[in-house]
Amino acid sequence: MKQFWEDKNVLVTGAGGFIGSWLSKELIGRGAYVTALVRDWNPETTLFSKDDLQNVDLVFGELENYSLLERILNEYEIDTVFHLGAQTLVEVAFRSPLQTFESNIRGTYNLLEACRRQGSMIQRILVASSDKAYGESEVLPYLETMPLKGRTPYDVSKSCTDLLALSYSSSYQLPIVIARCGNVYGGGDLHWSRIIPGTIRNILQGKPPVIRSNGKLTRDYLYVQDAVKAYLLMAMNADREDVRGQAFNFGPEQPSSVLQIVEMLQKMMGSSLDPIILHGASNEIRNQVLDSSKAFQVLGWSSDYSLTKGISETIKWYERYMEKTPTPAREKILL
Repeated sequence: MKQFWEDKNVLVTGAGGFIGSWLSKELIGRGAYVTALVRDWNPETTLFSKDDLQNVDLVFGELENYSLLERILNEYEIDTVFHLGAQTLVEVAFRSPLQTFESNIRGTYNLLEACRRQGSMIQRILVASSDKAYGESEVLPYLETMPLKGRTPYDVSKSCTDLLALSYSSSYQLPIVIARCGNVYGGGDLHWSRIIPGTIRNILQGKPPVIRSNGKLTRDYLYVQDAVKAYLLMAMNADREDVRGQAFNFGPEQPSSVLQIVEMLQKMMGSSLDPIILHGASNEIRNQVLDSSKAFQVLGWSSDYSLTKGISETIKWYERYMEKTPTPAREKILL
C-alpha cells in the first residue's frame, strides 16, 4: 500500500476534521502529496497540531465555492480525491438544515462536477457516505442493496450525497467508490457532544457522563484507523470492475448500545459516577448495524481493532490531550 501512494497528488476535503486529519497523516506517511481543503483554522485538530502540517498544501475555503474546487483540481494536478468534507453533527443539522444541505449536498455535486470537467486526470474518487444514508429500517443489518431512505436533515443529506455519487459514476463513468461507515471514533474527535469523547472528557474531569438519548440506541462503533484503512483500500481498487461505482459498508458487525459504551468507558477509567440520562435525541435512528461481508469478500477488508482495543487507544489519546489542554476550547465544526 505504501508504494501505491508514493507521489500521488491527493485532495482531501474536510482534512481538518477528525477522520480527515487521520487520513491526511496516513497519506503523508505513505509518500503522497496532500492538498488539504479546510474551512476553519483550528490548531487543536490532529492535523494542525502535528509536524505534518508543513507537508501539506493547505487551502482554505468551502465546498460551496465551485470555482475554488475547479482551481484546486487543476493547479495541484490532483489525481485522487477523498471527499470527507461535510457538516457531520446530527443535532446541528436538525437546528440548521439549510447550512447542512448546502455543505453536504451542494458541496458534493460541486466537487463531482469539477472532477467530471477534469476528465481523465482524476483516477479515483472516494466519497465518504454513512450508515445514516439508509435511514430507519426494521430490517437489519443494512446491506448495500437496500434503499437509501434518510428522513431527518442529516440523514437526507447523506442519502443525497450517496445518490449523487452513484449518479456521476453511472452517468459519466467517473471512478467513484462510496464508503458507508458506522460511528467512527478515536482520538482527535473534538465534538464533545458525541458519546465517546464527551464521556471520556467528563470522567477525566471528575464529572458524570451525560447521555442525550435514553441510552438504548445501538450503533456500530468503528475505530478511526480501521476507517482510514477502508478508505485507502477502496481508493486503491477503484479501477476494478467489481469495485468501481460500488458502495461498501464498514463496521464491526457487533453493535453496542450507548449505555454499554458508557459502562465500558467507566469500567476502563475507574469511574463510578452514575450517568445523567436526558432522554432526548428524538431525531436519531434507533438501531443501526452494517453487514460488512461485501467489503471482506471483495476488498479483503477486516477491522484490526476490537472495541476494547480501540477504546483503550482512544482513552490514552484523550489523557495525553487533557494533560496538555486541561480546559479544551469549545468544539469546532470543520469542513
